[in-house]
Amino acid sequence: MDIITEKFNEWTEGKGPKEARISVYEHIRGIPYAIIAAMRDPKVGPAALIEMNRGSCNPKHVLLGELFTRLGLKVKYANYSFDWDDPAVKYPPELRALVRKIPFGNHLACKVLIDDRWVLVDATWDPPLRKAGFPVNERWDGVSDTKNAVTPISEVLHDTIEERVKYDAGLRGLYTDEQAAVYADFVGKLNAWLETLRKK
Repeated sequence: MDIITEKFNEWTEGKGPKEARISVYEHIRGIPYAIIAAMRDPKVGPAALIEMNRGSCNPKHVLLGELFTRLGLKVKYANYSFDWDDPAVKYPPELRALVRKIPFGNHLACKVLIDDRWVLVDATWDPPLRKAGFPVNERWDGVSDTKNAVTPISEVLHDTIEERVKYDAGLRGLYTDEQAAVYADFVGKLNAWLETLRKK
């Protein structure tokens, strides 16, 4: 049995439809956030997310979409452009200086059809990050919109994850070499800072 099926069974066994989707959501939301470039590939991201117990919005929502589909739910993949320089986040000075130099980010979340309504389900930030001002979704009732993990500038919906991958790659291709280098520096320092937050 593959690791995704194993976790799906573990998280949903003996639960009704609403309880099963809440359980799937909470388990994925609880995985510590970290940006790992190799996980951008949807063929490897979900399993690697579980195995490493780390991952960003991308593998988290690819996995969420897959498991919600297994629960019989219709899923769309929502891309939100956003500015990393969020005043609500209490970045240390070095990171604040870096976020002012990087391009707009592309955030991935899911829209899920529940009771004939498309509901935003965002499992990005793990609970310990609340202390630094990240908008953590503490609880989800299984039917209402969650908070978006970012302040969106625009929304683009995709019917398949493959569509979203192509869209995201096109936007990343617009980065200059300098922007790509600053972003890589930001990612390393962000991941390290988030680990220190979890230890406090």
